[in-house]
Amino acid sequence: MQRAFVIAGEDNVATALEELHPGDVQLLGDAASSTAEAAGDVPKGHKLALRDIARGEKIIKYGVVIGQATADIPAGSWVHLHNIQSVYDERSSHLDILTGAPKDTKYE
Repeated sequence: MQRAFVIAGEDNVATALEELHPGDVQLLGDAASSTAEAAGDVPKGHKLALRDIARGEKIIKYGVVIGQATADIPAGSWVHLHNIQSVYDERSSHLDILTGAPKDTKYE
């Protein structure tokens, strides 16, 4: 079975321990319930929404706020740069979704 890790009980995201595909996901960690369901693909090391997260709602990982949803995020969805913005780095909205490279700076 696919696996993801929940770090703290108040987290609304889990970290994919392997590439996830639609279907059941075993949740590991002291704060985890038993399972979740991936609604789509989630790359290894990325976040999976454990419940519906509304636009503007805080993203919680490690028991702390790490970002804010820029769109409604259904439970089981991939949570990343395309639907959240960092509360620590105001440039996060300018980063490439796959590589994390800045899109607002040209390097020559």
